[in-house]
Formats: sequence, C-alpha cells, structure tokens
Amino acid sequence: MQLIDLSSPVDASFWEPEPLSITTMSAADGARHLASEMREHFGMDFDPNVLPGAEFLTNDTLSLTTHTGTHVDAPAHYGSTTTYGSPPKTVEQLPVDWFFRPAVVLDLTDAPVGAVGADVLRAKLDEVGYTLSPLDIVLLNTGAARLVGTSKYFTEFVGLDRSGVDLLLDQGVRVIGTDAFSLDAPFTHIIEQYQQTGDPGVLWPAHFAGREREFCQIERLANLDALPRAHGFTLSCFPVKIVGAGAGWARAVAVLD
Repeated sequence: MQLIDLSSPVDASFWEPEPLSITTMSAADGARHLASEMREHFGMDFDPNVLPGAEFLTNDTLSLTTHTGTHVDAPAHYGSTTTYGSPPKTVEQLPVDWFFRPAVVLDLTDAPVGAVGADVLRAKLDEVGYTLSPLDIVLLNTGAARLVGTSKYFTEFVGLDRSGVDLLLDQGVRVIGTDAFSLDAPFTHIIEQYQQTGDPGVLWPAHFAGREREFCQIERLANLDALPRAHGFTLSCFPVKIVGAGAGWARAVAVLD
C-alpha cells in the first residue's frame, strides 16, 4: 500500500487574505503554565523545577479560519437555507462515508484563469477513460498548488461553472476537490464578470449550487501531480468535527494498492 499526502499546510509564513497566527508555548513555559493552572483551578502549589529539565509539555494556540489550509466545505457554508428539503448540514453532521471513497483526478492545468464547464469535464473523463459512480470523489488538478503561500494563489486558477458542478452531481458525486483556493473562479474574475454583465448568475455559481443540491467541496489540496495515475486509488479526507461550523480542516491522503 502507498500513501500520498495531498494536503497543504497551515503555515503562518504564507500570504493569506484572512489573519493567521500561531503561538507556541515552549516546554519551559509549559511547566510554569502547569504550576499556574494547578494553583488557579485546584488551589494546589506545585514547583515546576521538580520536572525533568524544569520542562513540561508544549502547546500551540492558533487563530485562523476554518478555510485555512486543506479543508472541507460543508453545505452550511453555502447559505442558511436550501431548496432540497432539509437544513444545510454543518461539518460535524456530514456522513463520514463520503470521505473515504474511490477518486479520480482530472488535469485542468491547461485551462485559463476563470471557470470551465460540463463540456471540459466530459472531455477530461473521456481522456482518462473513467466512468463516474455514485459517491466517487472528483479531484481537479488546476496547477494552483505551485502558487501556495503567495498572493497569486488567490487570483490565478481555474474553477467550475454551474454546468460543471451539475454534471458531477448528476452522477452521484457528493465531494469535489480542487488544489485551488476555491471551486469557483477567482474572486477578482467573478467580480469583473459581474461588473461587465450585471448578471447575478455569475456570482459564485459552484458554491451557490450547494443551496439546491447537497454536496461538499475540498479546497486547497496539494501534490495532485504526484499521483501515479488518474484513478484506481481511494481518497481519505475526513474533516475535523467542529460543531456548528461550515467547514473543517482535513488531512487528505490518497491510498493506492
């Protein structure tokens, strides 16, 4: 069995549109913190110097959004209401069997910045000789992962339009992944389109499709070009169980026999 890590890291040195900070408590600080906690919560005095090396355990405090690094978008991310007969699920409510499934990766590295549709996806599926089955996971290799950590990662990639999303959901797909920042086209591209056309239908169609049809997205994947074949592998991408959240971080790993 071979495992290939398809996750991008949470890295405070990366350029991010939302603030990200990581504060580490050293082992020495951990010893002093332990003494303070014992005194505050249990009324007990404890000398941290009796610990080996006067050190205890490290700890890390993070301030970040649930959309930092590789993560799964839950239906609740797309809006507060749906038209499919049930409230949108938050990330801890998602069926776990959606996230350990056969997967196929489609190469969109030749596509220009913007969005591609059903015709391109059909051609790519034909190219790799794959027929989708219900609950398959579809991964999009856009080439955006090479820009991770830079501001261009958020403006230079290709996403899906509504026809592309519908094509996959029609085949029973419930999880669509991308190595880009978003399954939609870049924000800048979307706003420019709207300003030119005045058509609200161009505003985040891949995300807003989730108000009408229940599905999840995996965004900010990495290393998709390391996969030795387009299909014939299983993807494991379980999201962290954050109650009430619209997304959860995930460690995405391809499992190959």
